[in-house]
Amino acid sequence: MWLQWSKFTEWVCQFFRIALSHESLVSFYKVNFQLTYNYHYSLTELDNMMPWEREVYVSLLINELEKEAKRAQNSHG
Repeated sequence: MWLQWSKFTEWVCQFFRIALSHESLVSFYKVNFQLTYNYHYSLTELDNMMPWEREVYVSLLINELEKEAKRAQNSHG
């Protein structure tokens, strides 16, 4: 039973890594740098994320940054 679950989990991880491998290596490192430097994620946290999980966090962060930019623009304009 455990061996089946382990193989299934391994397959799921590999599937998502391949399915979400559209991010370039340069982009991957740039995003990692920004997340560690500006948002205080650790590299361990980032490495332990599933690729889809990472994309969710990055897209949420992008949405927040866009909202902040709009608020700043509205307060200055």
